[in-house]
Amino acid sequence: MLDVDTAKAAGFVPRITRLLERLPGTRQLLDAGAVTRRRLALAGLAGNIGIVITGGAVRLTGSGLGCPTWPKCTEDSYTATKAMGVNGAIEFGNRLLTFVLSAIAIALVVAVWRHARLRGPAVILALGIPGQGVVGGITVLTDLNPYVVGLHFLLSAVMIGGSYLLWRRTAPLPAEPAAARLRPLTWALTAASAAVIVIGVVVTGSGPHAGDDKARRTGLNPEMISQLHVDAVFLMLGLAAACWFAARAVTAPRMARTSAILLAVLLAQGVIGFVQYFTHLPALLVAAHMAGACAVWVATLAVVWSTGFDAPAAGGSASSLTSDETNRTLVTVR
Repeated sequence: MLDVDTAKAAGFVPRITRLLERLPGTRQLLDAGAVTRRRLALAGLAGNIGIVITGGAVRLTGSGLGCPTWPKCTEDSYTATKAMGVNGAIEFGNRLLTFVLSAIAIALVVAVWRHARLRGPAVILALGIPGQGVVGGITVLTDLNPYVVGLHFLLSAVMIGGSYLLWRRTAPLPAEPAAARLRPLTWALTAASAAVIVIGVVVTGSGPHAGDDKARRTGLNPEMISQLHVDAVFLMLGLAAACWFAARAVTAPRMARTSAILLAVLLAQGVIGFVQYFTHLPALLVAAHMAGACAVWVATLAVVWSTGFDAPAAGGSASSLTSDETNRTLVTVR
């Protein structure tokens, strides 16, 4: 019996491939080498981190409503005007970065299109960018509702995670058998890291940097939420140390190295966090802490990847990275 859904999916890829081959300027990118694919994936990861930092700059400079509506910047213009001043320019500049990120994502989709294991994540990430833009528009239309702003950041964390996965898949590391036994510990570490990020978003929503003087806050007690955030950080710190000790105990050098890097990033982020708290949250330190949050998340993912959980199956790496065989129509006999 023909598996219709699978057959349709298999037939879809070669049709798009033929279309891309006919489009001017795409053939060379479609035949891109491994180095080009890896560079584009890294550019996508950097872009998703960068847009978090520039988004933070929008909020920290009070430019959250520099463009007071969406998708236009004003009721009469899609671009910022001189009358809107610096705040309008900052907010509009952040919107323009979405188009840069979109261009990178589209180029990446084309470059990895022939490679089945890379194609899916690249397409999902490309579709996620306009989705993030819509959420960003909702934050403006809701006058910077802190919960929507928080969702915007959390979706960025998901995009960073997906970008990291894609970047790693462009040059997969061989599995480290000793580290594979420690994979449950790294999942606990990842859960703690995610909790730190989520609670940090709640802390931000209760703090002073709303993005606009008229934007409302969550109304939660900042000191109570900050203490909960610190507790989660200490839990994560303990798990990161456990990963390092465990990796050394089972002789998993790659995991030991990534765990050590995570510990260093966590300690640096902790110093920034304590200093910003006791100096009443100066904007520059808050910006550094946001960048540090991205660094902590990426360093956490590096520890997870060091266990080889996403490594191609032995003997199947070639087929997992190319789509020649996956393009065939599949028939299931029952």
